[in-house]
Amino acid sequence: MLLAIDAGNTNVVFALVEGMEIKARWRIATDPRRTADEYAVWLNQLIELEGYHRTQVSAVIICTVVPRALHNLEVLADKYFGVEPLIAGRAPVDWGIPIDLDEPAAVGADRVVNAIAAHALHGGDLIVIDFGTATTFDIVDYTGAYKGGVIAPGINLSLDALFAAAARLPRIAIEIPEKETVIGRNTQDAMLSGIYWGYIGMIEGLVARIKAEIGRPAKVISTGGLATLFDEHSSVFDQVEPDLTITGLGMMYRRQAETQQG
Repeated sequence: MLLAIDAGNTNVVFALVEGMEIKARWRIATDPRRTADEYAVWLNQLIELEGYHRTQVSAVIICTVVPRALHNLEVLADKYFGVEPLIAGRAPVDWGIPIDLDEPAAVGADRVVNAIAAHALHGGDLIVIDFGTATTFDIVDYTGAYKGGVIAPGINLSLDALFAAAARLPRIAIEIPEKETVIGRNTQDAMLSGIYWGYIGMIEGLVARIKAEIGRPAKVISTGGLATLFDEHSSVFDQVEPDLTITGLGMMYRRQAETQQG
């Protein structure tokens, strides 16, 4: 059993993966100060609630964009699961795909892992949209090479900025507007319309411009917790893959295991 860990800026996702199947997944708010012991107490209870035991975990792979969180996750793997974790993008687990960028080392690990999984699942030219702390658009060509992308403010970041900067605007949660009209009749509806329809406009506009630059047909794959929310009122997505990063980590682990065996 593989324990795959995706440590993002907002949440850390833990998943038990067996073969190609994700058996269970959990998330906790990212806190670089959280110790390995704290992770272990929380995670051990959840693993047992799903009918498993931590001794069944034989390998750990970590993808992180939060360097300060990595040490405690490494200690977690060593102290409580008895394994040395693999770190995505660090030897011996290289990416396995060309990173065609001006500064390849600067790209976020989660973005490359998403690209690996999307190419393996769908092939062809791809635009991978991840709704996380930032909303990212990553371009993968038909050979599997990572070609670059776009980084935009995440939806919740935009909502927090509105609330923090405008004294009379309330804090709201992102949701599908009850009415499919863009013009809000009150402050909350106006804010929700601006965020929801505004993001759909941004997504569709950027995808159109990216496709024009690629010059070939490209599929649009979306992931992240809010992907299904925007899929309700836009036809821009060809496929929603909610577990793309965890799937990619599983693929990287299997490739490394096969390399060691062969």
